[in-house]
Amino acid sequence: MTPDIALSRRNFMRTLGVASFAAASFPALAATQQTPAASGPGAHRGMSDMGEMRQLPPDTVIISSNENPLGPAQSALSAICSTASLGGRYHSEETMKTVMAFNEIYGLKRGYSALFPGSGGPLDLALMSNIGPDKPLVYGDPSYEQGPRAAETMNAPKFPVKLTSTYAHDVKAMLAATPTAGAYYIVNPNNPTGTMTPREDILWLLKNKPKGSVVIVDEAYHHFSDHESVIDQVAADQDLIVMRTFSKIYGMAGLRAGFAVARPDLLMKFTSVAPPARTLASISITSAAGARASLQDKDLVPLRKKINADIRSETLEFLTKKGYKVLPGSQANFFMVDVNRPGHDFHDAMMKENVAIGRSWAAMPNYVRVTVGTKAEMQKFQTAFVKCMDTPPGTVNGAASLHLPQFHVPSELYRG
Repeated sequence: MTPDIALSRRNFMRTLGVASFAAASFPALAATQQTPAASGPGAHRGMSDMGEMRQLPPDTVIISSNENPLGPAQSALSAICSTASLGGRYHSEETMKTVMAFNEIYGLKRGYSALFPGSGGPLDLALMSNIGPDKPLVYGDPSYEQGPRAAETMNAPKFPVKLTSTYAHDVKAMLAATPTAGAYYIVNPNNPTGTMTPREDILWLLKNKPKGSVVIVDEAYHHFSDHESVIDQVAADQDLIVMRTFSKIYGMAGLRAGFAVARPDLLMKFTSVAPPARTLASISITSAAGARASLQDKDLVPLRKKINADIRSETLEFLTKKGYKVLPGSQANFFMVDVNRPGHDFHDAMMKENVAIGRSWAAMPNYVRVTVGTKAEMQKFQTAFVKCMDTPPGTVNGAASLHLPQFHVPSELYRG
């Protein structure tokens, strides 16, 4: 039996969207959002001693949470505006149209995809419906923390597996980690390294994994990469769940839209995670319309992919020429750089320069993750980065870092 999912002040209710072409809603899921031990700046750093959030100064460069600074495409904005007037109705047709468009693009049969308000909720469902006390979770280390957080919620044994020398998921070591895995979680491109796990490695894992287990591939950043998706393996009825979001390349992080792609029986298992809620929720018609317009905008992905790659390349070239150590191989809208000191200390130093960068991971404590912003934002980042690297560790402009005001720094970790 699925354990009850406790709520606390740090929890938030994740409501779920339509699970099929027929627009049948899943029960709302109360998902525990525990603070990860390796969150760098950490949840507590977002709070002042009085408990309220201190917002960042208005001129702060925010390159901390892998958002797209370009925002929604014009095609999406037009669709949102034209659909908003229908907001007085429970308009499931917009959701059905978006699901149909997604299925057509990826060659999926009816019932093989589910549209949600964001991708965090369905990712929890994908994880939690396949793990438990006797069904461990196997995942890469470092990688996105939502996997191990879900395992903690479900009292599932956790098996972190070190990445390979090229920072890919080591699928053979993952398979060898335990003979009773319920799920293997692969983030591709990986967060925080931005690196890719080859498609053939994922296919090998699908072929050799234990019967009854599933492979969950989180493709949140896939559109930034040069690699082929594994969604076609869902169409081939493999034991696979693929996650997609509109928060990244599509620039819709605040509008909340995402897909879970899997066989109908795996999607139906999502309903086993939490007891029925009093209310059912679905994606808003405006977000569904914006998502569909983004999917059908043929110029959007290649254009934004190039913009991101060009700015990322320019930034990494600058850092490399300055002699800084950058983790190689990123195919995402972020990268990692070695700051030769605890990452959270360097984060504080950068905050003093009004540049909010990402957090660190326990497996790589002296690296920080940096989101690729606009060209102007990355120029400001470069200036601040050099200045902070030239500042002795443990100080912020000569003052102890503990005196730095505590600001709320945006992080995708708490946005789902």
